[in-house]
Amino acid sequence: MGAVELGRVPGERASLVQFSSAFCRPCAATRRILAEVAAMVDGVEHIEIDAEANLELVRALAVEKTPTVLVLDAAGRIVRRAEGMPRKADVIAALGAAV
Repeated sequence: MGAVELGRVPGERASLVQFSSAFCRPCAATRRILAEVAAMVDGVEHIEIDAEANLELVRALAVEKTPTVLVLDAAGRIVRRAEGMPRKADVIAALGAAV
């Protein structure tokens, strides 16, 4: 996945991609967790995608609920995927597989 699909330039080393929806309470907490982790590691970007506004991408990636988090490596390949609000430690561990 690249800038066209994501709507912005991905991270140099990895990207934390979050699919969210307007009425999703866990999405706000997930946003904070992913932003904190991305700020900790150089070259990592947190990219939030509105699932309702990007239905074609949601269908292509089989996103069934929000939040869904994808961890992408530098080449844009999905190396980890999780549904629901992640724990910060789990995000850090998943990011280790990407960088």
